[in-house]
Amino acid sequence: METFEKKWYVLHTYSGYENKVKTNLLSRAQSMGMENNIFRVIVPEEQSVEKKNGKNEVEMEKVFPGYVLVEMVMTDESWFIVRNTPGVTGFVGSHGAGSKPAPLLDEEIKHILRSMGETTRQSSVNFEVGDQVTIIDGAFNGLTGKLTDVQPDKFKVFAEIEMFGRETTAELDYEQVEKL
Repeated sequence: METFEKKWYVLHTYSGYENKVKTNLLSRAQSMGMENNIFRVIVPEEQSVEKKNGKNEVEMEKVFPGYVLVEMVMTDESWFIVRNTPGVTGFVGSHGAGSKPAPLLDEEIKHILRSMGETTRQSSVNFEVGDQVTIIDGAFNGLTGKLTDVQPDKFKVFAEIEMFGRETTAELDYEQVEKL
């Protein structure tokens, strides 16, 4: 039985090839007309600071070496395309013999994306500069504001809110606000 819902899956890759797999997968999705089935591909990374030659250098380190996250609708065709992408050795949670893998739980992907400064909120809501919003999560929960900037590529908005009697700008994820 196929489910036609966007879910996050974990791919196992050759270690060191995570970014190459991401590039290959995104270009294959585009060239094979699968943009409606294969959406975001993420190599989870975090900043680490190392001392080199007496200076602090910031480097990006892979959180899960050898793994790539892909947001997709699991169909026979999308499953085949992802599985056969160069560098992909398989899906995590697949029992072999042609069985489809289990997706990540919503809480798992939210935790991973949030730790990377990304969001799970889909861009089904079209925010525009000037929209009035209510903040529904985070430090400014319950406040209302007016959007001054929208960054759909990062799923972020900037809202003017009143705090301590004066206007201030808050940077928020899509999932932290609702249109009024």
